[in-house]
Amino acid sequence: MHLSVDCHPPFKRQEEESLLLPGKMAVSRGCVGLWRTCSTFLPRLGLLFPAGVRTQSSVSGDPVPRTSLSRPPWLELPSVISEEEERHRHAAVVSTVNQRIHQQAFGRLFAVVHFAGRQWKVTDEDLILIENHIEAECGDRIRMEKVLLVGAEDFTLVGRPLLGKELVRVEATVIEKTESWPKIHMRFWRRHRYQKKRIIVQPQSVLRINSIQLAPRLA
Repeated sequence: MHLSVDCHPPFKRQEEESLLLPGKMAVSRGCVGLWRTCSTFLPRLGLLFPAGVRTQSSVSGDPVPRTSLSRPPWLELPSVISEEEERHRHAAVVSTVNQRIHQQAFGRLFAVVHFAGRQWKVTDEDLILIENHIEAECGDRIRMEKVLLVGAEDFTLVGRPLLGKELVRVEATVIEKTESWPKIHMRFWRRHRYQKKRIIVQPQSVLRINSIQLAPRLA
């Protein structure tokens, strides 16, 4: 039996590896060039397919990011009513409301006011309980300046976000300044010999709504 063994000397292996290195470097350079080419053409593809590329608000300059809530995906339909006809309708509505206000034919008014960090729907002779002490004393007459809405039987005036001070006036009187009934707040851990008891007393103020008045004419 004859065995043939092919032995490569070490210098021959080094020559083969040195021959393979230029090929590997060429492949890596080709990948880098391909990546640069793709990165160059990607913005152009974004122009062709805008849905596939997410726009950034900082780049586009929009104060609100483009989402399905800020900009719905469907197209904006043109208004059927012309601007001239819309102005005519607005003038007709304002004229009708002014006529009702002049004749005092609007019934009982109600208003939505913002006072002491909450919103209240009030009408004449209503009592509201505020969980806080106000600077006015008992018997003082105050004016609620933050009026969000005023309504009647046939029309409603909505502020954006507030109605003008010259348009509506809501006045109230401080009836009582007192404290709430004591509330007990207790924490107890069984088998730990831990219990903590706290009594909470909240200051309160009672207001009566005296009147809700509208301006004699809308602007």
